[in-house]
Amino acid sequence: MTKTTARKSSMDAYGAIGMTSFATLLAFNQVVIKLTNGGFGPVWSAGLRSLFALAVLGLWCLFMSRRITGLRETLWPGLMMGALFSVEFLFLFIALDLTTVSRSAILLYSMPVWLALVAHFTLPGERLSPRRALGLVMAMTGVIWALADPQSRDAGNITGDLLALLACFAWVGIALSVRLTRVATLPAESQLFWQLSVSAVVLCVVAPLFGPLMRDPELVHWAGLGFQAVFIASLGFLFWLHIMSIYPASDVAAFSFLSPVLSVAMGWALLDEPVGPGFLGALALVAVGIVLINMRRRTVS
Repeated sequence: MTKTTARKSSMDAYGAIGMTSFATLLAFNQVVIKLTNGGFGPVWSAGLRSLFALAVLGLWCLFMSRRITGLRETLWPGLMMGALFSVEFLFLFIALDLTTVSRSAILLYSMPVWLALVAHFTLPGERLSPRRALGLVMAMTGVIWALADPQSRDAGNITGDLLALLACFAWVGIALSVRLTRVATLPAESQLFWQLSVSAVVLCVVAPLFGPLMRDPELVHWAGLGFQAVFIASLGFLFWLHIMSIYPASDVAAFSFLSPVLSVAMGWALLDEPVGPGFLGALALVAVGIVLINMRRRTVS
């Protein structure tokens, strides 16, 4: 990743491969979180992940000669974004402790649906076109269908499902805070610093309120924590921001349908979670809906 990269007008092979790889990592991360929770309390695990990822970010900045700048000018919106990040992963890690990866992924990655709905009323230039409105209806129908699927419902947990949805709403809040505050002016490293530093403190402090911190962790649990810290919460997110700096946001967003699809597939393949025909039909509705929501009419220059 270079310091300056020319922007491109459309997605090319490098971007497509990068986004597909990142979506695969995000999907696998859902499985890793669930497995890591076997060795750590979920909130403590989330806090340690942020703490370790913050250290990785520091090493990245040191070796790549990057600087974390603009913190003083973005103190309050930065703290707000960090608080929302803390809430998102507090809810998500507990959700994955209670419900299946498949159900959690459907709810968490419905984020573009809710963001599009909120943006319609709050962000200029983001009103829903008929095509995007159709996508929103399809995706919402798919989410409801997935939650009602009897085979999946028996393996899930209503509290965990609700927490996954609340994590999704917190993610929407983060996206809006970036769009509506001065945080948008920060470089990627500074945005990530706010999220990791605040969440490391908040999650580690509140973790004792949610039960034992340790659940007899073994090497596999520490490895899972390391994977999350390095490949998701630090370098993975930096890579995503790098891709966002090169390609049109709508092209990048179009790949967001991959994460729930791959998460469901991995939950079935690696954790033997039940995935029947009805659940797959619901997943298809969500995926197509997300694609329609993220489609934009290209302007001719």
